[in-house]
Amino acid sequence: MNYSEQLRVPASWWVVGMFFALTFVTAVGFYAGPMVAVVAGVVTAAGVAAALLWYGSVQVRVDATGLHAGRAVLEWPFAGEVSVLDRAATRSRLGPGADHAAWLLVRGFVAGSIEVAVNDPDDPHPYWLVSTRNPEGLAQAVAECRSISPSRE
Repeated sequence: MNYSEQLRVPASWWVVGMFFALTFVTAVGFYAGPMVAVVAGVVTAAGVAAALLWYGSVQVRVDATGLHAGRAVLEWPFAGEVSVLDRAATRSRLGPGADHAAWLLVRGFVAGSIEVAVNDPDDPHPYWLVSTRNPEGLAQAVAECRSISPSRE
């Protein structure tokens, strides 16, 4: 494996999520009493934690097979040129400069991304846009693996 990254949610999201659970407990506690509030608080905190863990569990990986973004794989014979995008370029490719058919693995809390062209006439996606905290490192890994992979027959 040449590159691996997990796009975990930032600590600030955990603070906000647990603050939501605390305010929920307070509201329920005033209405239904302390015992119900404790149960509701535990259930709410567990639900928030599960959601944040799930949303932050996505992995971006480069290996001999291809570029793995979540459960999707762009195999090397179909991977084209790779571009490094900063925050402004990523926003443009998500907004006015976007192609509606692009395949996206984007996390709003991650500033950078890479764009990988798709060289497959049967694929409806012209490119992949993948969030990463290390765009240069991911782009380098993609470029290296793409250059040594066997070409499509």
